[in-house]
Amino acid sequence: MKFLFSKALMAVACVGLLSSPAFSAYKQEYKLSIVPGATSGWGQTGTFFADLVREKTNGRINIKPYFGAQLMAGKQTSELLLVRRGAIDFALASTINWSPQVKELNLTALPFFVANNPDRYKAMDAIEKGQSGAMLVKAIEKTGVKFIGWAENGFRELTTSKGPINKPEDMKGMKLRVCGTPIFTDIFTALGANPQAINWSEAVTGFQQGIVDGQENPTNGINLPMKMWTWHNHLTDWHYMIDPLFMTVNSKVWKQFSPEDQKILIECAKETEKYSKALSRVGFDNGESLVYLKSIGKVPAITDAHLEMTKNGMKVTSFTPEQIKAFYDATAKVRENWSKKIGQDLVKAAEADMKVAQ
Repeated sequence: MKFLFSKALMAVACVGLLSSPAFSAYKQEYKLSIVPGATSGWGQTGTFFADLVREKTNGRINIKPYFGAQLMAGKQTSELLLVRRGAIDFALASTINWSPQVKELNLTALPFFVANNPDRYKAMDAIEKGQSGAMLVKAIEKTGVKFIGWAENGFRELTTSKGPINKPEDMKGMKLRVCGTPIFTDIFTALGANPQAINWSEAVTGFQQGIVDGQENPTNGINLPMKMWTWHNHLTDWHYMIDPLFMTVNSKVWKQFSPEDQKILIECAKETEKYSKALSRVGFDNGESLVYLKSIGKVPAITDAHLEMTKNGMKVTSFTPEQIKAFYDATAKVRENWSKKIGQDLVKAAEADMKVAQ
């Protein structure tokens, strides 16, 4: 009887070990969702992360990027729901696309909130590293997904077939493509423009057919690889908002990874953040992004976006602090209204974080 009882205990223990998340078999492939194409800075960041994870885990974790919002049939704002359900394993997500469900993520979309600082990059880094960044992570994880690290798509600039734009009045009546999140509509309406909510998968068709007069996107990440000069001959470098990215994982998938592999994934996310920010900032910061990219042997073919755009016939208008202030004042009501929706405590925490960075 003792022998049989011991044998039964051993069987139960074995079953327990086999069913433990740390001992579960990993999937052959984990799907990583990315909204734009593979050649965008965003797409390159996703590839960098997937390759790094495969290398650091000796192939145990095989992540495959799916570009062009194909895992969500082109509807980028449905990404959060699909990650929560497990239809998507990993998502290199934008705060913009998740902001309809997570109101706090509209923080960095407050118009000229970050740009109206002496050093906009230091201001953004301070938010992510500070109390406000911790509050954003908490808001993301309340949805039931696991946050593992920040990345960056860059400050969003305006390209148009009309221009130049030097003051808010110059935007009156312009039809401008924006993504389908409410704060964008409010910002451009306040500036006198006519915003058109179009998914990115349909945006190029809109440019080709002249349905819109322009669009807004990060220069290094989207405007440059998409060769926006094909449709638009003006770039307004105004930095009106920034598009942070963040890496998330379905919660059940995360729990299936061993503690050792979870640590590796977080380390890979940290290295990906450095790479992503360097891609979005090269040519616009103090030169440290180019130094970093050289150190890892990943210098992009073009490191001076404005020069490349000018060579291709675009007129670049770079805003002075005084011009930014004029647009900041013109969008004051939008910031006031959206600060209430986002949460005054979060906005104040972000203001305090940015002040420390000055």
